[in-house]
Amino acid sequence: MKEASYRELQALEELSVNPSFTQRHLAKKLGVALGLTNLMIRRFVNKGYVKVVNIQKNRLQYLITPKGITEKTRLTYAYLEYSLFLYRGVRRVLQERLSRIAQAGGKDVVLFGVGEITEIAYLTLKGMGLNLAGVVDDQAAGQSFLGVRVMRVEELPGCAFDCGIIGSLNHGHHELRRRLQALGIAEERLIIIEQRGAEIAPALPEAAVT
Repeated sequence: MKEASYRELQALEELSVNPSFTQRHLAKKLGVALGLTNLMIRRFVNKGYVKVVNIQKNRLQYLITPKGITEKTRLTYAYLEYSLFLYRGVRRVLQERLSRIAQAGGKDVVLFGVGEITEIAYLTLKGMGLNLAGVVDDQAAGQSFLGVRVMRVEELPGCAFDCGIIGSLNHGHHELRRRLQALGIAEERLIIIEQRGAEIAPALPEAAVT
C-alpha cells in the first residue's frame, strides 16, 4: 500500500470517529503538515467522500458519506492485504537468513528500528529459538519495546550480538549502515530487508549474508 493511500485511510477513520476534528487537530493526529491535510480534505469533498457542514460560526463538521464509507472499506481491505503480504515476505526472507546464523552457532540478534518490520523480525527469531539481544532506534531511545530498553546507535558497541536485522522498505538504511561501519560493525553481521517492487528481499548480496 502506498503511503498516500494509508494516510487517506487514517484520515477517513479519524473523521468517522470524530467528525468535529479541526484540520489542525487531524494534521497532528496524522503527523503531517496542515497544508497537506487541507488538500486531502478538499480531495475527499471533491470525490464525494466527505460532506462539510457548518454547525456554528467558525465550526465545521466533516461527515463521511456512503461513498466515503465504501472507499474506507476498500482502503482497509487493501491495507490488510498488504500487511499479510508484508508479513509473509519478511518472515520468509528472515527464516532463510537466520537459519544460516543459527547453523553457524549464532544466537543473539539485534533489531534496528521500532515498527512493523521489527515486530515481524522478533516473532521470527523467537520462533527459531534465537535471542533478542537488543533494539536500536535513536528516535525511541530510552523507551521500552518488546520488553527491552531501546538503545541509541552509539550504545551498540557495548552489546554482544551475532547479527543485526535492519528493516527498511523505503531504502532508508544507507545512513545507518554508514554509522555502523564507523563504529566498526561489519556489514557481514547485518541482514537488511528492503522492498523491490512487489518482492521483499535482502539488500545485501548473497555472499554478504552469513
